[in-house]
Amino acid sequence: MRRIAVLDAPTNLGLRPPTPTSVPGCAKAPGALRDHDLLARLRARDAGCVTPARYDPGDWRPGDGVCHAREIADYSLALAERIGSIIDRGEFPVVLGGDCSVLLGSALAMHRLGEAVGGRIGLVFVDGHSDFRHPGNASYVGAAAGEDLALVTGRGQADLAALEGRRPYFRDIDVVVLGIRAQDEYRLDLQAAGITTRPVPALRAEGAARTAQWAHEQLADCAGYWVHIDVDVLDPAVMPAVDAPDPGGIAFAELEILLAGLVDTPHCLGVELTVFDPDYDPDGSYAAEIVNTVVAGLAPVTAPEAVPPRLLSARPAPNPRRGNGRTAAATERPNGPRTAPADKSQYVEAASTDFSVDAGPPADAELAGGRLVEQFGGSSGVRSAEPSVGSLGVRSAEPSGGSSVGRLVDQFGGPSGGRSVEPSGGRSVEQVGGPSGVRPVEHPGEQFGGPAADQSGLRSAEPTGDVDVASRLSLGGVAPAKSDPLGILGPVHPGPAGVAAAVEREPVGPPASAGPGLLRRSTPTTPDADHPNADTA
Repeated sequence: MRRIAVLDAPTNLGLRPPTPTSVPGCAKAPGALRDHDLLARLRARDAGCVTPARYDPGDWRPGDGVCHAREIADYSLALAERIGSIIDRGEFPVVLGGDCSVLLGSALAMHRLGEAVGGRIGLVFVDGHSDFRHPGNASYVGAAAGEDLALVTGRGQADLAALEGRRPYFRDIDVVVLGIRAQDEYRLDLQAAGITTRPVPALRAEGAARTAQWAHEQLADCAGYWVHIDVDVLDPAVMPAVDAPDPGGIAFAELEILLAGLVDTPHCLGVELTVFDPDYDPDGSYAAEIVNTVVAGLAPVTAPEAVPPRLLSARPAPNPRRGNGRTAAATERPNGPRTAPADKSQYVEAASTDFSVDAGPPADAELAGGRLVEQFGGSSGVRSAEPSVGSLGVRSAEPSGGSSVGRLVDQFGGPSGGRSVEPSGGRSVEQVGGPSGVRPVEHPGEQFGGPAADQSGLRSAEPTGDVDVASRLSLGGVAPAKSDPLGILGPVHPGPAGVAAAVEREPVGPPASAGPGLLRRSTPTTPDADHPNADTA
């Protein structure tokens, strides 16, 4: 089991003021999330708070560079120290922002760690916007929360992009961007930089679970990775409480599955959550939904079978990107052990044990071209794999009945009911465990409410007998949602929001955050570029 440490980062220094006489409300987010028993439900250690400087743009004008640059730089240094100390204790940091400028502190901490272990740390950037504005593609910069990805990849003014003389904090090739809108303003700049992206349409087509696995594969050359989540990746129909809501986002159910897949590996070093603004959530309903999603998504971290952080030492050279954003076939891993500096040795293990976890249901996997194939099986979601020299295919353990399925299936099986599948063509297998026993398939042609989707928005795989979708959902003690405009069917949370769960841990199975409370409000008016607090303008 990995212990979670929750650290508050209530900074709003990276946003423009919503009005001339007010300040951004995202600084209140950590308190609002704690009010719904986030720490108790995660059984997390309270790592305290890094207090920011006062929000005061003063006489800043366009052309003056990033507003609050000095204050953000000082804050990033302090935040990096606190994140580093959490990781040094062997804990899993969960940073509660705050605006997206908190990424600078996280990035600095990751660069320090990568230097200590002799490797590179990657970034999975889950955000509704690319935040890639910089002097090379914009007439001026100003709000760091709309420029954070550009800054952490070395673009922009040195007092933010090169703290401690480190530049960049993340290399372009070590960044994976998920959840941006299809028409993001800077999508072509990302492509030109070689930064791998998967916008919302592609994320939905491939499915959240497979997208998490795909992100793992893109960062196979990194020693570990950090996860940034901006809640504006969610559609405004379900999450309008952000500074710059943008239609075309994902649902809570997808975010939960995506988060569970990203953290279900010892190579994930921590998560940050940003941009939620309680000023747009007067009754706390959206805060409750976020907490439900985070608790369920982080369940693999707190599972008894979860193992401590494991950093891989550096490989001789990065693999070149192909034209489609994927990495070329990796070089065969050496069989000998890798070593790292002694001061971080507790995080580094020999290569011969990188892929061995004695937990979860019986499963095995082989290296495809030297790359790890991870499986999410059973209730814990722990991967089990063994390297096989010279093997180019992937195979999974046969299910108990001796049958196999020759296509890729996302599985939502219970602790003992998850069936293994044998994909054709050597593709990886993704399994997400859960208690209901329902195994929906994420199909490339499926969209929310589309013609290929059933009422849940997901095609059910291999129904048992004549049991319909609603009946199978009810087998797990979960009633289908009655109102679901996005087409995601999920369980209703029993009991009032904010009451600590009495169970040992939240399951990862069918999403725990898509109940009737998901859409308590009507869809807000689509914001335009003149949104008073937009960090992307």
